[in-house]
Amino acid sequence: MSNKNLVVIICFGLVVMLLSNVLFVVKETEKAVMLKFGKLVKTDIEPGLHVKVPLMNKLVKFDARILTVDAAPADFLNSEKKAMRVDSFIKWRISNVEQFYTVTSGVSPEQIISQRVNEGLRNAFADLTLHEVVSGKRDELMSGLTKTMNVEARADLGMEIIDIRIKRVDLPEDVSGSVFDRMRTEREREAREHRSKGKEQAEVIKADADRQRTIIEAEAYRDSEKLRGEGDAKAAATYANAYTKDAEFYAFTRSLNAYKATFSSKEDVMLIDPNSDFFRYLKDSGGKK
Repeated sequence: MSNKNLVVIICFGLVVMLLSNVLFVVKETEKAVMLKFGKLVKTDIEPGLHVKVPLMNKLVKFDARILTVDAAPADFLNSEKKAMRVDSFIKWRISNVEQFYTVTSGVSPEQIISQRVNEGLRNAFADLTLHEVVSGKRDELMSGLTKTMNVEARADLGMEIIDIRIKRVDLPEDVSGSVFDRMRTEREREAREHRSKGKEQAEVIKADADRQRTIIEAEAYRDSEKLRGEGDAKAAATYANAYTKDAEFYAFTRSLNAYKATFSSKEDVMLIDPNSDFFRYLKDSGGKK
């Protein structure tokens, strides 16, 4: 390689090194501040290509996207003075890069946020019972805590709290056993109450069914007796009407029916006076006595 080419390569390398120390790029997903001998001189630098003075200026970049802090599980006391182990996470992002850099310089922002949120959770859980924590009030609690923490974080830290969520709530082992026993006792009591109410309702339904059956049977018997009486009255009226039309024929027909019923069995023995009215039509077809 000739000396001329070597000089060109060295010069090119020096130019590239110089440009890399002078020019810098801020991405759309980043926020940046510029320092001059350690002192903040430019904040919230726009995305794009920028220039700095080597050795004099220093660029500090931060991720401007929504970030997640997975907080370590912490133990809190509820209003019943029972310990609960709460596992939570926080969604956050930078809102004021100048304030954020000033507050978090040399300190982990995740640690600051976790401490703030844990303090808020501790105060909130102190006013709730275990039932309220595991029920629908937890969503209301998280919504209110997010709004409160967001206001404080914006004012004090230059951060925006997007969301705070509880992943799970556990009881310490020394407490969970007694809680489960109490829950089991409570469920057994509710089961007994339901069974008792069911038996009571069953007795009411059975009594009502018996009452309705008695009423239906009585009404049916009343209607049957009424129909039977009407039938008997109609039959008696028919007989009376027929008797009045031809009394002699009616008496003759009744005698024939009586003879037929009496002499249907050859084994029967009758002791009757021959001159009685029973043999009236056997002696004389005209029925004369």
